[in-house]
Amino acid sequence: MIASPLSTHAQERLQQRAIPPLVIELLEDFGSPIRAGGAERLIFDKAARRRLTQHLGGPRSLRMIEPWLNVYAVVADDGCLVTASQQRRHHRR
Repeated sequence: MIASPLSTHAQERLQQRAIPPLVIELLEDFGSPIRAGGAERLIFDKAARRRLTQHLGGPRSLRMIEPWLNVYAVVADDGCLVTASQQRRHHRR
């Protein structure tokens, strides 16, 4: 289950964009945070993918979730998941 509470907007976007709750959980556990305005954006950068690969037991396991490695989530300072989407371009740090 997702640890962060979900906003109504986030619930709608997860459903519309067919992003499984497991991907959001993995982002919360292994994603790298980037400060974005008044919130944090969680992404799977190189370091996050390395942590995730170790957790899943190797590169073969990582291939199972590869279609969702370009997903990011925006979490407000109060811990509420605001939205999630797929990256269209490279995020600057």
